[in-house]
Amino acid sequence: MILFLSMPLVLGSPWAFAVMLLYVPVIALRIRNEEQVLERDLKGYKEYKQQVRYKVIPYIW
Repeated sequence: MILFLSMPLVLGSPWAFAVMLLYVPVIALRIRNEEQVLERDLKGYKEYKQQVRYKVIPYIW
């Protein structure tokens, strides 16, 4: 996620950075959808999800 957001800044494109900021909610929705599918279809995923607290960024999200 950090690499995704920093790449437009490294390349010197503030417009691309703005677009990438808009892309973050899309990624969050995709993660939620994928988790719902995994909980429904993958045995043991609910237990795994309880053990693993953070999805993308440790201690934050």
